[in-house]
Amino acid sequence: MASNEIRFDRQPRDDLGVLEVAPRIDGIPLTELIDRFETDAGMQPAGDAYGGLIPEYFRFGPLEDHFHGRSTDAMGPKTPLLGCECGELGCWPLMARIAVTADLVTWDFFEQPYRTARDYTAFGPFQFDRHQYDDALRALSAEISSTDT
Repeated sequence: MASNEIRFDRQPRDDLGVLEVAPRIDGIPLTELIDRFETDAGMQPAGDAYGGLIPEYFRFGPLEDHFHGRSTDAMGPKTPLLGCECGELGCWPLMARIAVTADLVTWDFFEQPYRTARDYTAFGPFQFDRHQYDDALRALSAEISSTDT
């Protein structure tokens, strides 16, 4: 399976006065990918439902741990990759299993926990080269720490 490319965008949420973190896969925001998938699958509600994660609002622990599936946030075995467009993580999260090996990071078994009847088996999986993934996380962490000082 070919590797996907990951980047983590850090962008201002002017409406909330905070910064949010949103994954970008192969150059496309994850919010856009999931909106397209849900809309095409006829899911309701769908479209513009998700937003990035807001580290200032939640105790994710180090983002490296969170995006390696070792989040300090107690939401079960899956990891939230996106929160609700309103900024609240618990309102409408997109969850996935994150599996990490020496060479790969895989995001699969996606779910919307408040709509358990939804079928996300055709969404993903996304596989990332472990080195490229870790480089993207280091870049995000460096960007966040440089603005926190």
